[in-house]
Amino acid sequence: MASFSFNTAAELFPAAIRKKKRAGFAYRRFGTAAEAVRFAIEELPADSLNGAYLQVDEARFDQSGIRTLYESQDFPLPRRPRKPEPEPASDKADNEAA
Repeated sequence: MASFSFNTAAELFPAAIRKKKRAGFAYRRFGTAAEAVRFAIEELPADSLNGAYLQVDEARFDQSGIRTLYESQDFPLPRRPRKPEPEPASDKADNEAA
């Protein structure tokens, strides 16, 4: 991990969400790998993170690798709690009817 630079530009390729009509988040480029890692962990829906990968120079990191970078002592940005996943609309309607 010592050779990894969080200041290098990075590209994030989220997985498509097959259950939804919209693709969710699309490809995104970041000025630093640290910003990309934080976005992936804190902002991406869980189903987009599963199957996503981060490209930094010639290195690729899958979901597990992204999480390892985020949890690293060397991660330079403040960590925030992950935003809660919104409930699917059909579940809310079912719960209200019961």
